[in-house]
Amino acid sequence: MRVIVIAALAAMLLSGCVSAVKTVVTAPVKAVGQVADWSTTSQDEADRNRGRELRQREEQVGKLSRQRDKAANKCRDGNADQCRRAEILDHEIEAVMAQPR
Repeated sequence: MRVIVIAALAAMLLSGCVSAVKTVVTAPVKAVGQVADWSTTSQDEADRNRGRELRQREEQVGKLSRQRDKAANKCRDGNADQCRRAEILDHEIEAVMAQPR
């Protein structure tokens, strides 16, 4: 009877050791996996980033277009400085649109 109680206590103590050893052994593997996950970009992340870049480019082109239109209207009224500004803004819009995607 005593042997069974001692064996049961020993088994409980050893099971705690086994789980601790398992945690220590698997920790480096989990850490490497986490680093790999952090250092790579998933397809969803790439798509999100791409969409963000496109929206920012569209916003920039929209802003430049509004500025160009305002300058062009003033140019029609005879303001030579605004005519040059409209032309410069045209070139800026072309440059933004020509950026690699």
